[in-house]
Amino acid sequence: MAITKKPKARTATAVRPLRPPMRGWTGRGRGESTYVQAPDEWRGTTVQVCGLWPYAIGTGTPMVGVPLGRHIHTGATLCCDPISWFQRAKLISNPSAFVLGKPGLGKSTCVRRMATGLSGYGVMPLVLGDLKPDYVDLIEALGGQVITLGRGRGHLNVLDPGEATQAAERLRSRGYHREAGQVLADAHGRRQTMVSALLTIMRGAPPSDREETIIDRALRVLDDRHDGVPVLGDLLEVIRQAPGDVREAALDRGDVRRYQEITEELEASLVGLTGGGRLGATFSRPTTNPMRRDAPVVYDVSAIDDSEMDLQAATLLACWSAGFGTVNVANALADAGLEPRRHYFVILDELWRALRAGRGMVDRVDALTRLNRQRGVGMAMISHTMSDLLALPTEEDRMKAKGFVERSGMVICGGLPSAEMGQLTSAVPFSVAEQQLLIGWQDPPAWDPATGRETEPPGRGKFLIKVGGRPGIPVSVQLTMTERGIHDTNRLWHEQSRVGADHRDDHDHGEQP
Repeated sequence: MAITKKPKARTATAVRPLRPPMRGWTGRGRGESTYVQAPDEWRGTTVQVCGLWPYAIGTGTPMVGVPLGRHIHTGATLCCDPISWFQRAKLISNPSAFVLGKPGLGKSTCVRRMATGLSGYGVMPLVLGDLKPDYVDLIEALGGQVITLGRGRGHLNVLDPGEATQAAERLRSRGYHREAGQVLADAHGRRQTMVSALLTIMRGAPPSDREETIIDRALRVLDDRHDGVPVLGDLLEVIRQAPGDVREAALDRGDVRRYQEITEELEASLVGLTGGGRLGATFSRPTTNPMRRDAPVVYDVSAIDDSEMDLQAATLLACWSAGFGTVNVANALADAGLEPRRHYFVILDELWRALRAGRGMVDRVDALTRLNRQRGVGMAMISHTMSDLLALPTEEDRMKAKGFVERSGMVICGGLPSAEMGQLTSAVPFSVAEQQLLIGWQDPPAWDPATGRETEPPGRGKFLIKVGGRPGIPVSVQLTMTERGIHDTNRLWHEQSRVGADHRDDHDHGEQP
């Protein structure tokens, strides 16, 4: 007779648990997960976490400067700004950064984060020509000075020496006569250069050597005779009066009629500058809001339309002249021990627009980029692509614009199209992997089927920081909630236009528009 075994009773230990383990119930159709969730991340000093290996990793990114964001691959914090890397970390030989990337990926936001952090270190941000504007809210939040320029909005007198006169008096009172003469000579040179630059923009060609000599001599006569701050109308009147020094510079040979013929075109151009020509009265009246040297400053020139290229070019040149004139005064007083040393962070955003605005702009920026280390300023230049820099009319200007990237202490790149890689690598070496990373960041955002809207662009806030031939550092810029409220370049698009809706509502109620 066969004996059958009774099945054993199922014990309590064989009962399936009510809660699945970390990877779910194993087996076919039971929802096993092969994804290993990341553990919680904690920070600590090397002394505190040295026993937690392998969860503690050493950082390979610099920790000197403004906290910019996290390394994309390791999650380590990256601190980065051109002034700290030049002055303190000694990582770069030139305190400048060139930022490239397609629109909408956060170039201006990245630079604003640097400006915000540097202001905490005592560095003064200077935005010498905000064309959008992107920096007005930031400078206001930092307690700085906002100077608005444009037709009917403000004036910037190109003959105003600024704080140079008062600084020279302070230097003389302390026995620094040579330094006082240098400050006044610098102010005189800037004023002469600005008058010549305005004439160049008005005419489309630079003034002759004789005309520049006449302007120089007329400015010296004006300083000797005029009480207070002169304007362009006062300079025009000096040339019309034909004093002896000016006639000698004009080489009229003692003939007044010949002097009038020599200065006729110069006089006509100055009449255009003072009488409301293409440049209006922006530069021919007293300065509305003098620039300070002890606070962050932004020149808001966003009211100037892009179609007014001449006025835009002239305004940018005037802002740069006034800004660096103020920097020179601050350096002279600091060298004499009369004021504390101040460093400035100069931001040239939308650089491609400035370079295309008129003749002389490329040379002006070229001079600034070569002397920023001697002037004690850091600089950030922002543009979209290399093609913007290489679209200038002459080969000479294109080579100078390319030199801006080559001479920069660091190059910060966001998402860029593949067509840019050849021009970019000709200025800065990028590996194939780095190029593919930049190309991937410029891809358009995907559609979210749940909301019917676009998702976050894959490259927004992501940048690759290159210093010479070293491997690039990929970083994701992270903002605080306060910064998110300030760093918004699309604020005009948050509210939907209601013109059509109001129009329909009026008709629904029987009202006439």
